[in-house]
Amino acid sequence: MKLKSKKLISLVFCAVLILTAVILIPQEAGAVETEDEITASRLYARSAVLMDADSGRILFAKNGQEQRAMASTTKIMTCILALENGDLSDEVAVSAEAASQPAVRLGMREGQRFYLKDLLYSLMLESHNDSAVAVAEHIGGSVEGFASMMNKKAMELGCGDTYFITPNGLDAEDKTGVHHTTAEDLARIMKYCITDSEKRDAFLEITRTESYTFSDCEGNGSYSCINHNSFLHMMEGALSGKTGFTAEAGYCYVGALRQDDRTFIVALLACGWPNNKGYKWSDTRKLMEYALENYHYREIGAEPEQISLKVENGASDGFPSAAPARLEMAAESAPFRVLLKSGEDVTVEYDVPESVAAPVEEGETLGKIVYRLEGETIREYPVTAAESVRERDFSICFSYTRSRFFLNGQNRM
Repeated sequence: MKLKSKKLISLVFCAVLILTAVILIPQEAGAVETEDEITASRLYARSAVLMDADSGRILFAKNGQEQRAMASTTKIMTCILALENGDLSDEVAVSAEAASQPAVRLGMREGQRFYLKDLLYSLMLESHNDSAVAVAEHIGGSVEGFASMMNKKAMELGCGDTYFITPNGLDAEDKTGVHHTTAEDLARIMKYCITDSEKRDAFLEITRTESYTFSDCEGNGSYSCINHNSFLHMMEGALSGKTGFTAEAGYCYVGALRQDDRTFIVALLACGWPNNKGYKWSDTRKLMEYALENYHYREIGAEPEQISLKVENGASDGFPSAAPARLEMAAESAPFRVLLKSGEDVTVEYDVPESVAAPVEEGETLGKIVYRLEGETIREYPVTAAESVRERDFSICFSYTRSRFFLNGQNRM
């Protein structure tokens, strides 16, 4: 028994030594938590994305491609489609379907008429569900017709993991699937709304308005809207945004910020449930401050190196020998700016063949210069022939021989 006890003590002592060594020995570089991982672990949102709004590049993602319900952040798509396909002076008739929508609601009645412009403020400032349906029916003919427009636009924007059923973002399901998006797709839609759409200025004007009051088309009633996007007052340069909440989606948010020459978008899905309404503001601030501190513009694209290639069966100045001619090429590149973090670099690749067959015409495209960031192509410029090179044939050889020997001989006489 004493021997067994001694062995047990020895085993425990060895185990303690091994555990102590593991704890004290420095970890390998690959095992150290990165800055992005630390940021992700500190976020409340189950899905989050930080995007450079100018290029559309994803700068940070936490489960960015995970499909989730998105609640009233849906309404940014409803708003931009209404702006692009309607007239702000349009009169919108209220249907029984629109009037029956659940809270949050404007309180419109069946048969009332409102100007489209007023309903868009109701939609984006107060997030009224009845206004969303009235707008959808006016623009798309029906909720289903408008949902088709939403899904078509989503596909055009490259949002392949998004599916719209409702214009207001209420949890919904049909035979195709559930109403959902991803944080990456939601950021892409916001990028379109604030930078790419021809109606971006109108979108920004509506979503930045502090308060708005209106009546129906008959002048009856008075409806007041207050902007509930608290982020507009949280950080300098806050540009736009939309909140959302349903039991399925949790608290959601998509917002944009512009400081100096940089514009960032944050998209958050499933960012807490009651009573954690403030989590989305905390996460938005963390990601925006991270972007402002770490990402800055850098100019890329110095004068390219001299490029030349062989021209098989080409005739250059002098004797048209069987050796390939040499051709100088022009690269039409120009300096450009890229938003980069410290340690990131843009690589340059010359996609040019070693040789081409004659003839070659001046200005003919023979290759390209490719600039890549993290393996993704960010710019391409053509490489063209700086001069023409004729094909070496009998007439070329005969002309050379005639001028070299016969004509020179006559001159000497």
